[in-house]
Amino acid sequence: MRYFSYLIIVLFLFQSCQSTQKIDTVISTDSGKIEGVFNTETGIYAYKGIPFAKAPVGDLRWKAPQTAEPWVATFNATEFGPICMQGEPRPFSMWTQEFIAPAGNMSEDCLNLNIWTKEGPIDSKRPVIVFIHGGGFSSGSGSVPIYNGERMAEKDVVFVTINYRVGIFGFLAHPELSEESSNNVSGNYGLLDQIAALEWVQNNITNFGGDPDRVTIAGQSAGSFSVNYLVASPLAEGLFHGAIAESGAAMLPAARLTTDNSLSSAEERGEQALMSLRVGNISEMRELPADSLLSAQGQSGSPIIDGYVIPKPIHSLFIEGNYNDVPLLTGWNEDEGLSFGTPPTAEQFKQNLRDQYGDYADELLELFPADTDSIARQLQKDLNMLNTFGLQNWKWAQVQNQTGDSPVYLYYFTRDVPYTNEQQDFGAFHTGEVPYAYNNLHTSKRPWESIDYELAETMSSFWVSFAEDGDPNGEGMPEWPNARPDNYPAMFFGDSVHVQGVSMKSRLELLDKFYSENSNLK
Repeated sequence: MRYFSYLIIVLFLFQSCQSTQKIDTVISTDSGKIEGVFNTETGIYAYKGIPFAKAPVGDLRWKAPQTAEPWVATFNATEFGPICMQGEPRPFSMWTQEFIAPAGNMSEDCLNLNIWTKEGPIDSKRPVIVFIHGGGFSSGSGSVPIYNGERMAEKDVVFVTINYRVGIFGFLAHPELSEESSNNVSGNYGLLDQIAALEWVQNNITNFGGDPDRVTIAGQSAGSFSVNYLVASPLAEGLFHGAIAESGAAMLPAARLTTDNSLSSAEERGEQALMSLRVGNISEMRELPADSLLSAQGQSGSPIIDGYVIPKPIHSLFIEGNYNDVPLLTGWNEDEGLSFGTPPTAEQFKQNLRDQYGDYADELLELFPADTDSIARQLQKDLNMLNTFGLQNWKWAQVQNQTGDSPVYLYYFTRDVPYTNEQQDFGAFHTGEVPYAYNNLHTSKRPWESIDYELAETMSSFWVSFAEDGDPNGEGMPEWPNARPDNYPAMFFGDSVHVQGVSMKSRLELLDKFYSENSNLK
């Protein structure tokens, strides 16, 4: 009897210790212990550069990511790990330093992730946001300053950023690579990296106070395209429970995205890449120094429809209802119609529409009335924006509303991002919403105004609320109605935060009709 009472006391003390175990600088993972840093002012722990897979080097170059090797000594997770191989990062155009991956630490051994979490008990079960970086699938990193997760962690989410292979390292397809694969495919290694990172999160995020049953994937530009691919991929089933997609999807063949993305075409481009590097086979390619491959970076650098990671064109998967049906928050920016080269005159703009859109040109010219050269320049940017980003995210929302059960929320970012005297006014440019959505205005020296800080506080709170339960609405915030098949309200984020009908809806509908009738995506 005395032994039984003693056992009960021991079990009670053990359970008490378990329930009160706190997050600490040292955390256990599947691969071993890691040590991060604690910010006493904010109460946030940061763990950086955590390997989630083996280094994809040597024979593992152009193979699916492998489980990380366990380590014995505690891993130092106090600094960001290397960024993946890419051209030397440097600011350009509207993208100042805070939008760019940090230079100086680049390696093929780059499959690492970063975590920010708030102090408290390990069993907090906070929602998790896994952010996927942009960069056109050829650049970027989870360590870009505007992706810093500390401010989001202060709002009670566990925030994760990841690296994935980009360019020729992440997306090279080749007949030899397909032949050596057990799935008879190649390419899409960067997407497989993202899936491996999400599997790591499922297995380990509990020890960081996160809830593996409330994981939201988020991304911007190429990261948003990635979110679209992951929602469509059967390999990512069960790894996330919500999706935030900022300016990017692969739902339609946009005018400027015309590359054939089938496996066979990607393999042909891979063969051309080998010829340009003057090597005869994949074995020789694997022996080349990583730096030497960067000259062929643009020849094999984006996701493809490989029949495995992505079984079919994305639009087809969504129409058929064969995708991971999770709540979606998506939108685009007012001024992200990138326009390079000599701007068209009014007459050139009209002729370009006739050449490109044929029988639809007259209707489009009614919606894009280029009466003067200056108006034509702006209309060209608007058209580029809709073709490259707006139409893709709009179509995603539209089709998911038709074939899915989860709610869809639309936004439109219109805030003219402040700029210094040394910078140009690019308006609400591509990526301009990211420091607002993740409350990271402090990473920049732009001349922010009070309205900017208020907007960042509101947007980031919406994002956190969405991560909590798939609904961005929360106490004290404007009501955000979800889009429905017969009604598409959008939350406008600009000088004010308000709801109105989705911007440029008539233009979107006409472009959608044109692409649907002039492609094989019926």
